[in-house]
Amino acid sequence: ADDKYTDKYDKINLQEILENKRPLESYMDCVLGKGKCTPEGKELKDHLQEALETGCEKCTEAQEKGAETSIDYLIKNELEIWKELTAHFDPDGKWRKKYEDRAKAKGIVIPE
Repeated sequence: ADDKYTDKYDKINLQEILENKRPLESYMDCVLGKGKCTPEGKELKDHLQEALETGCEKCTEAQEKGAETSIDYLIKNELEIWKELTAHFDPDGKWRKKYEDRAKAKGIVIPE
């Protein structure tokens, strides 16, 4: 599986990070280039753009589920962070719609 991202951080507790403002903001600052990165934050930062663009095709199963969980959570609970991430990684809005449509299909309401 040389074409997959490392699975070294697949067991990370995403829910714990998403639901706790401090680590969540720390990860966001890292991926947006506004702060220091932990090793797992750097891994995320290094691959986030490509993963978004390719629909996570190099992701492990755990990473794919984690990406979906994270995107859904951010859209539903941290819309400002989601908007900042998409403005940074998807300024033309090429992929954002796909992810937001998927969230809407799950019943997540996205305020305009």
